[in-house]
Amino acid sequence: MFTGKRPTHNMFKEGFSIHNFVMAAFPERITEIIDPILLQERCRHRTPGNITFSDRHLQHLNSILEIGLACSAESPSERMDMSDVVSKLCSIRDKLLPWSLLS
Repeated sequence: MFTGKRPTHNMFKEGFSIHNFVMAAFPERITEIIDPILLQERCRHRTPGNITFSDRHLQHLNSILEIGLACSAESPSERMDMSDVVSKLCSIRDKLLPWSLLS
């Protein structure tokens, strides 16, 4: 979802997968693999002159991609437990959208 690529994209062949694609960029070069539409959407909501993701947003994006990598490990025994996934995603959501803003 965050790369804008499907696992069946023609670039993923001969042992190269979307998991490998993300892993190769993680964590230092994630802005290179993020769907440009998401980057444009983020740019629409920034103040003039502020053209980059904040450190905070990059940290959260790194966390989300890390969860995705953990969920897509080749061996099922190496994958993250779904209750941990939910907990981590809720924590990220709460940091990005504090409930006080929704009240």
